[in-house]
Order: sequence, then C-alpha cells, then structure tokens
Amino acid sequence: MPEGDSIQRAATRLHTALAGRTLTRSDLRVPRFATADLTGRLTLDVTPRGKHLLARFEGGLTLHSHLRMDGAWHVFAAGEKWRGGPAHEIRAVLGTADHTAVGYRLPVLELIRTAEEDRAVGHLGPDLLGPDWDPARAAANLLAAPERPLGEALLDQRNLAGIGNIYKAELCFLAQVTPWTPVGALPESTLPRLASAAHRLLSANTGERPGPRNTTGSRHPGQDLFVYGRAHRPCLRCGTPVREAPQDGRPTYWCPRCQSGPTP
Repeated sequence: MPEGDSIQRAATRLHTALAGRTLTRSDLRVPRFATADLTGRLTLDVTPRGKHLLARFEGGLTLHSHLRMDGAWHVFAAGEKWRGGPAHEIRAVLGTADHTAVGYRLPVLELIRTAEEDRAVGHLGPDLLGPDWDPARAAANLLAAPERPLGEALLDQRNLAGIGNIYKAELCFLAQVTPWTPVGALPESTLPRLASAAHRLLSANTGERPGPRNTTGSRHPGQDLFVYGRAHRPCLRCGTPVREAPQDGRPTYWCPRCQSGPTP
C-alpha cells in the first residue's frame, strides 16, 4: 500500500499538472458518479491528507481518492500514450489542454462538497507530512490504548496519518522493540521520539528521487531498509537473520537481537 511519502509525491505530480488550469475532459468511471462532469471547472489544488488525495475544483467540489494496495494516478502529456494498465482498470480521467491525469484501479473515488471533506478525512490523526503535524498529539493518540501492540497502533491512521507497513517495521526497529510490544510498556520518552523519527523519515523520502525508499541512509544497493523485506537475510546492524511473521494480516519483519519484546 502506498504510504504518506508516496501520496505526497502523487499529489505534487497532480497539482503541477492540473492546478490553475481548466479541465477540458472529465470522466469518472464509477457507477455512482458516472454522470458527473467536471469539464470547464478550474482545478484549485491537489492536496494529500495522510494516504488520501483531495483534488479541489471551483464551485466547491472535491474529488476524493484513496489508492489502497493497487491504485495509482499517472500523468501524461497531451498526445502521450497512457500506460498504467488495461483500459477497463481506469476509474478517472481528468484532462487539460496540456496534460491528462488517469486514475487506475482506484478502490475509493467519490465526488463530495469541499465543505464536507471532514466526512472523508476528518477521522485522521495528525498528518506526518501536513501542516497539522503535531508529534505530541500523535504520541498521546498512540498511548490512548496502552495495551495495543505498537505495530498495530502505528498503522491506525486515527493516531497519526501516513504510516504503512514498511515504515511500521522500520520504526519499530529504530525504537529497538518488536512490533508486538504493548505501547504502554515503552519508556515515556520513546513515543515522542518515534513520532519525530516517523516525520523525519517520511519527509526525507518525499522528493522525486530515482532510487527506492530509504530509511538507513546507506547508498549501497539492497541496504535501503533495515528489516522490511529482509526475511532470513542478515540484519544490517548486527548480522542476525531477520525474522518474519504476520501481524493483523500483514507480513511483519524484525531482528530478534536488536529488537526486544514479545513475538508470535
């Protein structure tokens, strides 16, 4: 699933292509909004909110989308061949004189009143990459359920918005605890530091960079992440084979030597 940094990059691409320009083409290929037409409306902005995208248009309308596991927005120059999947997977087309934004496999796509955006994203905690970011509030949200495993709490977008499975594993590694460690068992200073580390890591990965997501700072190939995706391979810090087990239905990675706490 795309995480907050990926959504930030997608929003930047869409905003650059559409904002300040009038739509010359609009096609929402979902039954509920199939007759809606945004043609002729000016695009005001495209803003990320956690893992959500909000494209705002004049007249007080917002196109809300969420990519989940397989969704993607692609931007093409006028006349450029669309690439992103077969035509039957296209859920949205927004075109201007110069660019066309095409949304593939979007599981969430709805046209709402801009004044009612809270109905779609109001439940989210502070956005790691947004103007409302507040590490103290995020830490307090995490601690509100002290018995909850840290990995699950980090993925709950109501606590803080933008973390996905990759950052969950990497942040638990940096905190030197397993993802199954109860939040309330952590030292008092850990959660604020963890929230600040999450903000720092996502911010560092928001640029239009050619390489993969990086949490280690290493420039060596295959050493971009401490533990995520490294099952049975050496931990980059101590050399112990990284372990993998499901948590809440998702593959979870940890180093049995560098990280203390309960395990499955």
